[in-house]
Amino acid sequence: MLNILSGFIGLVTLVLMIPAVFPFLGALNWILIPLALFGAFIGLMSSKKGGQNFCLIVAAFGALRLFLGGGIF
Repeated sequence: MLNILSGFIGLVTLVLMIPAVFPFLGALNWILIPLALFGAFIGLMSSKKGGQNFCLIVAAFGALRLFLGGGIF
């Protein structure tokens, strides 16, 4: 059950990251990366690791976007 919850949190975070790809909306990643890491923490308590890995990939994508935008853009 926690794996499904973790995957759902990752999916919601990924959908919310779509607008953060556009210029001047990249600061939204400051909110979404911790949300994805929270989902990974939830997935850590599960015996299966699919949701956890998905959340970590989403967090890495957001961090890369934040890095390329200089932390703001």
